Amino acid sequence: MMFAATATQVSGHTSPQLNDQIRHETQERIREYERNDRNALITRRLNELEHEWDVERTLQTNFATLSLVGLALALKSDKRWLVLAAGVPLFMVQHALQGWCPPLPVLRRLGVRTAREIAEERYALKSLRGDFDDVDGAKDPDAIVRAVRA
Repeated sequence: MMFAATATQVSGHTSPQLNDQIRHETQERIREYERNDRNALITRRLNELEHEWDVERTLQTNFATLSLVGLALALKSDKRWLVLAAGVPLFMVQHALQGWCPPLPVLRRLGVRTAREIAEERYALKSLRGDFDDVDGAKDPDAIVRAVRA
Protein backbone atom coordinates (compact mmCIF):
# COMPACT_ATOMS: atom_id res chain seq x y z
CA MET A 1 0.00 0.00 0.00
CA MET A 2 1.33 3.43 -0.94
CA PHE A 3 0.66 6.28 1.48
CA ALA A 4 -0.02 9.74 0.10
CA ALA A 5 2.22 12.65 1.03
CA THR A 6 0.32 14.71 3.58
CA ALA A 7 0.81 18.08 1.87
CA THR A 8 -0.55 16.89 -1.47
CA GLN A 9 -2.85 13.99 -0.63
CA VAL A 10 -6.12 15.89 -0.99
CA SER A 11 -5.24 17.67 -4.23
CA GLY A 12 -3.91 14.38 -5.56
CA HIS A 13 -7.36 12.83 -5.07
CA THR A 14 -9.25 15.82 -6.45
CA SER A 15 -10.08 16.05 -10.13
CA PRO A 16 -7.63 18.18 -12.12
CA GLN A 17 -10.50 20.39 -13.26
CA LEU A 18 -11.53 21.11 -9.68
CA ASN A 19 -7.94 21.75 -8.61
CA ASP A 20 -7.61 24.17 -11.56
CA GLN A 21 -10.85 25.90 -10.57
CA ILE A 22 -9.69 26.38 -6.96
CA ARG A 23 -6.28 27.63 -8.16
CA HIS A 24 -7.94 30.00 -10.66
CA GLU A 25 -10.25 31.47 -7.99
CA THR A 26 -7.26 32.06 -5.71
CA GLN A 27 -5.30 33.73 -8.51
CA GLU A 28 -8.27 35.95 -9.35
CA ARG A 29 -8.51 37.10 -5.72
CA ILE A 30 -4.81 37.93 -5.72
CA ARG A 31 -5.12 39.85 -9.02
CA GLU A 32 -7.97 41.85 -7.51
CA TYR A 33 -5.72 42.92 -4.62
CA GLU A 34 -3.02 43.92 -7.11
CA ARG A 35 -5.45 46.33 -8.80
CA ASN A 36 -6.80 48.00 -5.66
CA ASP A 37 -5.56 49.92 -2.61
CA ARG A 38 -3.94 46.81 -1.39
CA ASN A 39 -2.53 47.20 2.10
CA ALA A 40 -5.80 47.60 4.01
CA LEU A 41 -7.59 45.04 1.83
CA ILE A 42 -4.72 42.57 1.99
CA THR A 43 -4.55 42.86 5.77
CA ARG A 44 -8.30 42.19 5.97
CA ARG A 45 -8.00 39.20 3.62
CA LEU A 46 -5.05 37.79 5.60
CA ASN A 47 -7.21 37.97 8.72
CA GLU A 48 -9.97 36.08 6.88
CA LEU A 49 -7.45 33.43 5.82
CA GLU A 50 -6.40 32.94 9.45
CA HIS A 51 -9.99 31.88 10.17
CA GLU A 52 -10.62 29.80 7.04
CA TRP A 53 -11.09 26.13 7.81
CA ASP A 54 -9.05 23.82 5.63
CA VAL A 55 -10.36 20.49 4.37
CA GLU A 56 -8.55 18.49 7.08
CA ARG A 57 -10.11 20.49 9.92
CA THR A 58 -13.51 20.30 8.27
CA LEU A 59 -13.26 16.53 7.85
CA GLN A 60 -12.02 15.98 11.40
CA THR A 61 -14.86 18.04 12.85
CA ASN A 62 -17.47 16.29 10.73
CA PHE A 63 -16.07 12.84 11.51
CA ALA A 64 -16.06 13.50 15.25
CA THR A 65 -19.55 15.00 15.16
CA LEU A 66 -21.06 12.11 13.20
CA SER A 67 -19.39 9.56 15.48
CA LEU A 68 -20.78 11.27 18.56
CA VAL A 69 -24.24 11.59 17.00
CA GLY A 70 -24.19 7.88 16.08
CA LEU A 71 -23.17 6.98 19.63
CA ALA A 72 -25.83 9.20 21.19
CA LEU A 73 -28.54 7.82 18.91
CA ALA A 74 -27.44 4.25 19.68
CA LEU A 75 -27.68 4.92 23.40
CA LYS A 76 -31.03 6.73 23.18
CA SER A 77 -32.96 4.97 20.47
CA ASP A 78 -31.58 2.08 18.45
CA LYS A 79 -28.32 0.13 18.71
CA ARG A 80 -28.09 0.01 14.92
CA TRP A 81 -26.82 3.61 15.07
CA LEU A 82 -23.54 2.12 16.28
CA VAL A 83 -22.84 1.40 12.60
CA LEU A 84 -22.53 5.16 12.09
CA ALA A 85 -20.42 5.60 15.22
CA ALA A 86 -18.07 2.81 14.10
CA GLY A 87 -18.16 3.45 10.35
CA VAL A 88 -17.18 7.10 10.37
CA PRO A 89 -13.78 6.48 12.03
CA LEU A 90 -13.05 3.98 9.26
CA PHE A 91 -13.44 6.80 6.74
CA MET A 92 -11.10 8.90 8.88
CA VAL A 93 -8.47 6.15 8.79
CA GLN A 94 -8.97 5.79 5.05
CA HIS A 95 -8.42 9.52 4.61
CA ALA A 96 -5.33 9.52 6.82
CA LEU A 97 -3.75 6.64 4.90
CA GLN A 98 -4.88 7.32 1.34
CA GLY A 99 -5.81 11.00 1.29
CA TRP A 100 -9.32 10.22 0.11
CA CYS A 101 -12.68 9.50 1.73
CA PRO A 102 -16.30 9.71 0.51
CA PRO A 103 -17.05 13.27 1.75
CA LEU A 104 -13.89 14.72 0.18
CA PRO A 105 -15.23 15.30 -3.37
CA VAL A 106 -18.27 17.10 -1.95
CA LEU A 107 -16.17 19.37 0.26
CA ARG A 108 -13.83 20.18 -2.62
CA ARG A 109 -16.77 21.03 -4.89
CA LEU A 110 -17.96 23.36 -2.14
CA GLY A 111 -14.58 25.11 -2.37
CA VAL A 112 -13.02 23.87 0.86
CA ARG A 113 -9.29 24.24 0.30
CA THR A 114 -6.24 22.48 1.65
CA ALA A 115 -3.95 24.14 4.18
CA ARG A 116 -1.35 24.36 1.42
CA GLU A 117 -3.75 26.18 -0.93
CA ILE A 118 -4.64 28.63 1.82
CA ALA A 119 -0.94 29.17 2.63
CA GLU A 120 -0.14 29.84 -1.03
CA GLU A 121 -2.70 32.64 -1.10
CA ARG A 122 -1.42 33.96 2.23
CA TYR A 123 2.20 34.16 1.04
CA ALA A 124 1.24 35.68 -2.31
CA LEU A 125 -0.70 38.42 -0.51
CA LYS A 126 2.13 39.02 1.97
CA SER A 127 4.53 39.33 -0.94
CA LEU A 128 2.22 41.85 -2.66
CA ARG A 129 2.05 43.84 0.56
CA GLY A 130 5.85 43.91 0.73
CA ASP A 131 6.28 41.78 3.83
CA PHE A 132 9.31 40.02 2.35
CA ASP A 133 11.07 43.03 0.84
CA ASP A 134 13.66 43.15 3.63
CA VAL A 135 14.38 39.43 3.29
CA ASP A 136 15.59 39.60 -0.31
CA GLY A 137 19.28 39.86 0.55
CA ALA A 138 19.09 38.65 4.14
CA LYS A 139 21.52 36.00 5.25
CA ASP A 140 20.21 35.74 8.82
CA PRO A 141 17.95 32.65 9.05
CA ASP A 142 16.16 34.08 12.10
CA ALA A 143 15.22 37.23 10.18
CA ILE A 144 13.90 35.15 7.30
CA VAL A 145 11.82 32.94 9.60
CA ARG A 146 10.45 36.02 11.43
CA ALA A 147 9.37 37.54 8.10
CA VAL A 148 7.58 34.36 7.07
CA ARG A 149 5.85 33.99 10.42
CA ALA A 150 4.75 37.64 10.64
